[in-house]
Amino acid sequence: MNLSIIVPLLNEANNLPKLIAHIVRLDPAPQQVILVDGGSVDDSVAIANNVLESIEATQSITDWHIIESTVGRAQQMNAGAMLATGDVLLFLHADTELPIDATGNIRQAIAQYDWGRFDVRLDSCEPLLKIVGFMINQRSRLMSIATGDQAIFIKKSIFEQIGGYPDQPLMEDIELCKRLKRIARPACLKSKVTTSARRWQQHGTWRTIFLMWHLRFDYWRRVSPDVLNQRYYKQ
Repeated sequence: MNLSIIVPLLNEANNLPKLIAHIVRLDPAPQQVILVDGGSVDDSVAIANNVLESIEATQSITDWHIIESTVGRAQQMNAGAMLATGDVLLFLHADTELPIDATGNIRQAIAQYDWGRFDVRLDSCEPLLKIVGFMINQRSRLMSIATGDQAIFIKKSIFEQIGGYPDQPLMEDIELCKRLKRIARPACLKSKVTTSARRWQQHGTWRTIFLMWHLRFDYWRRVSPDVLNQRYYKQ
């Protein structure tokens, strides 16, 4: 298995050193990592280049790329997938950390499944957020739907077969999974990724829970993703 990790970036200057250092520690290392910037106005691209220059001086196992794309996670991830040389694609959010043995976990899973995702934990000691993480994982197993925070991985041939991520500003991960599960059920790995709880902490846990369930319900009712996106970022 050759693994390409694709990371969409938008103003992630504060996260980038930690993100890159964490990917470097993966064992075994991925074949390729593609950072796709969507028009950052901070120093994301410059910081990424500086960190990668220091990494490349000490190791050359992984093939690193930094490319630019139009803003929007779907467009950014599709742009990264076009450049990917791996036969398996892993879509990773910049504020999400993989388990150190993620590559091996994916290799085992992809031998039996066409796609999959990890369980998730939120990086908070707040008891309610631990319950939120547990419920996300249980819902995902029941519905065969994953969120982008769960580090979705897919055989590249299957990703191309379904036309990649849908061109929409929100719920692109949900729509992708709906298309994928028509082909096959996912591998639901119990190994956990750790994702940032910053949105929950900034806007309030209960308020964010209510908002996310309301958005999902309205998406199920076929409310336009553009309308949902405006409500999501208006919070």
